[in-house]
Amino acid sequence: MSDPIRLLLVDDHPVVRRGLRGYLELEPDLVVVGEAGDGEEALAAIAALDPDVVLLDLKMPGLDGQGVLDRLGESRSRILVLTSATDAERVPSAIGSGAAGFVYKDIDPDALASAIRTVHSGQLLLSPVAMRGLMNGSTAPAAPNLTPRESQVLGLIAKGQTNRQIARALGVSEKTVKTHVTNLLRRIGAADRTQAALWAVRHGIG
Repeated sequence: MSDPIRLLLVDDHPVVRRGLRGYLELEPDLVVVGEAGDGEEALAAIAALDPDVVLLDLKMPGLDGQGVLDRLGESRSRILVLTSATDAERVPSAIGSGAAGFVYKDIDPDALASAIRTVHSGQLLLSPVAMRGLMNGSTAPAAPNLTPRESQVLGLIAKGQTNRQIARALGVSEKTVKTHVTNLLRRIGAADRTQAALWAVRHGIG
């Protein structure tokens, strides 16, 4: 059995954190390794605990969730925004700052556990409401002319597949996949695979 997914809960309401811990730790593959009540505590906890996934509220006093995303820098932790905010303009900013997912606090507990597993696997996860906010809150640039193979690779990146998995799926070498990834990132102006996946979602690829 693989190691459990290590979680950090970031919310300024202790009752919310307690509730999240209570039902998430019923899942055998999830374990809460820490909690934080504000943005400064969150940054310190991420640095100290190195969690796999951070459940991050956006609305907090002092340094809020967006501030955490803006200051996080290089971190292997995947950030899943879990917020009660429904203002759509927050979605593009959060995803653009590196969040791997965006869901709301009215999400079903089983769906939340599934969302955690999804972002942990490397995929981008947006609730339907967040997806509408993303599409309404930003204007996608015109799509460049990708080759059919580049479009295939991009679609598989959007599904969270690694270069090795893509190579197997397409029957090509991993080196060839790396070349395609480098080329398509340059074409679409993406800095990394997460940005590429976001671009693919905006353009209906994948």
